[in-house]
Amino acid sequence: MSAFTPASEVILRHSDEFTARHVLFAGDLQDDLPAQLETASSRVHTQQYHHWQNLSRRMGEQARYGLVAQAEDVQGCDTLVYFWTKNKPEVQFQLQNLLSLLPVGCDVFVVGENRSGVRSAEGMLESWVTLEKIDSARRCGLYHGRLDAQPDFDAGAFGHQYQMDDLTIHTLPGVFSRDGLDSGSALLLSTFTPHTKGKVLDMGCGAGVIAASLHARSPKVRLWLCDVHAAAIEASKATLAANGIEGEVFPSNVFSDVTGRFDMIISNPPFHEGTQTSLDAAQALIRGAVKHLNTGGELRIVANAFLPYPQALDEAFGSHEVIAQTGRFKVYRAVYGRGAKTR
Repeated sequence: MSAFTPASEVILRHSDEFTARHVLFAGDLQDDLPAQLETASSRVHTQQYHHWQNLSRRMGEQARYGLVAQAEDVQGCDTLVYFWTKNKPEVQFQLQNLLSLLPVGCDVFVVGENRSGVRSAEGMLESWVTLEKIDSARRCGLYHGRLDAQPDFDAGAFGHQYQMDDLTIHTLPGVFSRDGLDSGSALLLSTFTPHTKGKVLDMGCGAGVIAASLHARSPKVRLWLCDVHAAAIEASKATLAANGIEGEVFPSNVFSDVTGRFDMIISNPPFHEGTQTSLDAAQALIRGAVKHLNTGGELRIVANAFLPYPQALDEAFGSHEVIAQTGRFKVYRAVYGRGAKTR
């Protein structure tokens, strides 16, 4: 990436501060600043697979992906630079994890856009770090402090579960559908018949709600689930296990780690990257689906009605249909083999 986010540009205003530091970067890492900022050494820990893919090309083993950071991921670091995410429970999970591993006395920098809620950093961390705001620019805040005491961290304490019909859904901070089935996914599920069969890929699986619900209605489906978020991967695995459902769950940036072809690809695709609106993932899903569907296989997605997906569907598949809609959402269906382009 060549462009930096506003939060990264604020860090760059203080670049001289980091030249002699051993820095751990974490949080909402949307660009390659950790690979470019001059430091004594740099490491990265991220829960986002696509951020890890981007950074590992430049940083190799110094960039780590996973739900929970381990001691070896932060070894030798004396400074944390944390990019605030818009989800406060996710921030709390990540920061308690990281601060429980870093040495007392290490420097902590927290940066984020004001609209993401970064102003609450001081209160959230006051038991372990006394943060002070040291810069405000590009509608972002930059905070600094030193770690006074390591927090206790128990990943299991952040888990949550709820019942949906006869299913048990497991979730974690930052996972879509964390508190219940959202109305878009409910509309998508309403379009499935009880006799769906074949190989089904749930792209952007979240807590595994859609896949588990589909299996409950059509037990003969064979399931593959993928997502970029490590918390979603773990939540989906727990959801399938809790309900005795077999399925393969794996990280993938859209189709980056998907192999083979499917009879159906289903998704409630995201349209945000951090606080920014981004249609890149959904459009990559639509374009790439034709290479991963069997002849006669279909892509079925739900999306906010205002999003411009019809043109992308027609360009990739030749045609599409709307099979359900409300005032807010539409469910689109496109079939491979009806004029689909295989470029």
